[in-house]
Amino acid sequence: MTEYRLGAVETRFAELIWDNEPLSSGELVRLCERELEWKKSTTYTILRRLCERGIFQNSGGAVTSLLSRQEFYARQSEEFVDEAFHGSLPRFLTAFSMRKKLSKQEIDELQRFIDEHRG
Repeated sequence: MTEYRLGAVETRFAELIWDNEPLSSGELVRLCERELEWKKSTTYTILRRLCERGIFQNSGGAVTSLLSRQEFYARQSEEFVDEAFHGSLPRFLTAFSMRKKLSKQEIDELQRFIDEHRG
C-alpha cells in the first residue's frame, strides 16, 4: 500500500510542483534552488522518491502530478482515519469535536453532506 504522508520538506516540494505544473525538470531545479535553496542533486533525489510513490512523474523531462493536490490530501485523510479510527468517520468526528466545538455552518455543511450521500 502506498503511504500518502509527506514530511515538511517533501510537502513544500510537492506544493511547488502542484503550483507550477507542468514544468520541465530544469525549471523545477531552478525553482528549488530559489525557493528551497537546494542543489540539483537534492531536487532529483526528492523528485525520484515522490515519483516512486506514484505522486508525480518525470517523463521526457516534463514533471507533472499523477495525483492532484486534492486527490493526494483526500487519500492522506482516508489513510489517517483508517489507521487512527479503524476507518470510522463517526469516531473521527467525535474525537475532532471533543476539543473544538463545531460551528452552525460546519454542522449545516455536514448535514448537507450526509443528506447528499444517504442511500
